[in-house]
Amino acid sequence: MDEPKPLDSLFQEKLFRIPDYQRGYAWRDVQLIAFWEDLVNLPPSRSHYTGQLMLKEVPAAEVSNESKEYWLVTDHSFKLYHVVDGQQRLTTFVIFLQSFLDVLRSLPENKGKSDEAIYVSDTLSVAAVQAKFLFMLKPPNDQFRTYKFGYTIDNPSDEYMRHQVMGEVGAGNVTETFYTLNLSNAKKFFTDQLRSWHAAEGSTGLQELYRTLTKRFLFNEYIIKDEFDVFVAFETMNNRGKKLSDLELLKNRLIYLTTLYGDDELDPSQRADLRSTINDAWREVYFQLGRNKHKPLNDDDFLRAHWTMYFKYSRKTGKDYIKFLLDEQFTPKSVHKKVVHPVELEAAEEQMYDPDAEIDGENQAEEVLPVAPIATAKLRPNEIRDYVKSLKMSAVHWFATFNPSLTGTLTKSEIEWIERLNRLGIAYFRPMVMALLKSFDDPKKRIVVFKEIERFIFVMFRLTQQRANYGSSEFSNAVRAIDRGELSIDDLRKQIKERMAISFDPEHGFYLFGDFQSFLQKKFDTGSGQGNRTLISFRSKDCVVIAEVKPLVVEWRVSRMEVPSDERTSSHCFQ
Repeated sequence: MDEPKPLDSLFQEKLFRIPDYQRGYAWRDVQLIAFWEDLVNLPPSRSHYTGQLMLKEVPAAEVSNESKEYWLVTDHSFKLYHVVDGQQRLTTFVIFLQSFLDVLRSLPENKGKSDEAIYVSDTLSVAAVQAKFLFMLKPPNDQFRTYKFGYTIDNPSDEYMRHQVMGEVGAGNVTETFYTLNLSNAKKFFTDQLRSWHAAEGSTGLQELYRTLTKRFLFNEYIIKDEFDVFVAFETMNNRGKKLSDLELLKNRLIYLTTLYGDDELDPSQRADLRSTINDAWREVYFQLGRNKHKPLNDDDFLRAHWTMYFKYSRKTGKDYIKFLLDEQFTPKSVHKKVVHPVELEAAEEQMYDPDAEIDGENQAEEVLPVAPIATAKLRPNEIRDYVKSLKMSAVHWFATFNPSLTGTLTKSEIEWIERLNRLGIAYFRPMVMALLKSFDDPKKRIVVFKEIERFIFVMFRLTQQRANYGSSEFSNAVRAIDRGELSIDDLRKQIKERMAISFDPEHGFYLFGDFQSFLQKKFDTGSGQGNRTLISFRSKDCVVIAEVKPLVVEWRVSRMEVPSDERTSSHCFQ
């Protein structure tokens, strides 16, 4: 590894691209503030070590002649690199520099001037800075930009970065996600900081920031020669200020495993197709998790929920799911496992040479030689493919459990019921709702179960005050059975009802209020004792419980709405 390089050296004849399988821009205010403080507080005599930049060169032969990079690679000796590690820092540098140039253009003394006539320093124009760090225009008519740094064209953040951050014209409907929100926030942050800095320090202050960033922020550049090493290295790394999530580690592990199969199990075209399937799945997962830009979903929550549905349930908390995925299911040894096919051998007796003995061919024992062990994988490539396809599809429905009104695919009634469950507190039933949306196409059948889930949560958790994990093991197993097509809607509904039996009179079917009364009495006993009464209520669409707690006695009354039911009694909540 060479000595650390400044940014103005790193960008010489290089094009950087973020591969489509990596997450989007993840830095938020904490990391942006740290970056800014590192920049403005760096003493004049010091340099700042920014971190490692790990790159994988894309062979020139693999650069499509239809790509915007082609002319620079073939005609101008540029090299194209995928950024394996360091993308968050490089993205931040580019956003900062674009913000810097925009602020410079907006100064009163520069209004109306061309980029060639606006100077960052005495000899360096805005146009020259753009060509060095941001993009180059293809001559002779400069029809399109080729960016020095950006995303691969099929990455969801590509268009947003080009049009909304870099100012390229001609944007259509640009998709916004949690990651594009981070890009937007970073640009706004640096724009505001630079304007304030200029107000305090003047143009000289801006020039010093530019020199500090481009000449005294240093990277260790490491270029990986072997594709095998990319995935091994990436899995062990963290980006500065933002650790890799379990979802990212898993993605890289799966890609790495595709490199371990022999050509007899996965030929080059199949290997490329499987890797494309993995990348496509993660692209969709990242999009869905960041789809609501104001309320992004947690990577690891989704991964655990899918693990419960696809593999197993565990009462343990913490990282049991990722330990299973990385240490048991998707491991290199699972791919390298050698299986010896069983071979039946006939017994044979060693024969001594006797020249006087009569040779009888019919009496000679025939020896069957063992077949050589065949190296086969315990974890088959199609198992990886099936898993990532399930992950991709499930991400769509996981998003729907949180944001039903944003999906555009659910009926009005389904949206109402899922929103009702979220208001009530969906507890551990969210993976079940995801599985129902994934496995059953009939909205009416799904709503039947949504109603039973609401009833269960209302009665067992809100009234009876059962422990939060009551029935969790049984229903988590049911989630897996739903995903595998082993459990019908009717059987699931019956299962939920049976789990509620302890709260109902076995003969008449009415709700037993003893536990609820005890709960209210405890509320009163532990209260302040002030006032004449306390009013407690629980509500769902079809059920309303109102309880009055008075000194020395608990009085309660129930108001309930009658709804159609296929049971003998018609109260949805209590019978």
